[in-house]
Amino acid sequence: ISSIKTCNTKRSTEPRLENIVSTVNLACELDLRKITLQAKNAEYNPKRFAAVIMRIRNPKTTALIFSSGKIVCTGAKSETDSRTAAMKYAKTIKKLGFNVKFKEFTIQNMVASCGVEFGINLDELLLSYNRFSTYDPEIFPGLIFRMEDPKIVFLIFSSGKIILTGAKQRDQIFKAYHKIYPMLTIFKANRMINI
Repeated sequence: ISSIKTCNTKRSTEPRLENIVSTVNLACELDLRKITLQAKNAEYNPKRFAAVIMRIRNPKTTALIFSSGKIVCTGAKSETDSRTAAMKYAKTIKKLGFNVKFKEFTIQNMVASCGVEFGINLDELLLSYNRFSTYDPEIFPGLIFRMEDPKIVFLIFSSGKIILTGAKQRDQIFKAYHKIYPMLTIFKANRMINI
């Protein structure tokens, strides 16, 4: 499901997961300085940020490790990889002598991207759906569309590129995309050619 698949229209693509943010509770206090001194791929600068930043290559992810025992894991491209990465970080910390448990693993956010093979008239989209939309091209080039059910935020660009964020489950991404796609076809941009 996470691979690109052709939609009903031959030129659009299904959303592809780009990043999953998850959290886990190790249920113990952590000495961040000890972790930094003894673990590979760990950095800690308490004046800049109150967490150890640790990275692994497989799956390619980054973790923010807090003294409370909470970990935020980012960068995974699937739910399985996110859990696997969180378990690897927990195992690394356990090997350093901490009495860790693996509790409350939760997917907090999924980010996906896709595209439609037509430009989108963002000004017209804003006029028709201003209750759900924010668009100020001087501040940000994309229209921000907040769907209520499922509760997903879209970043929609005039090029047809779309970013979806806010999902906690994969099916929310696909449900939201299939709900918004017919609407986007109404706002196809008419390309003007200047001579």
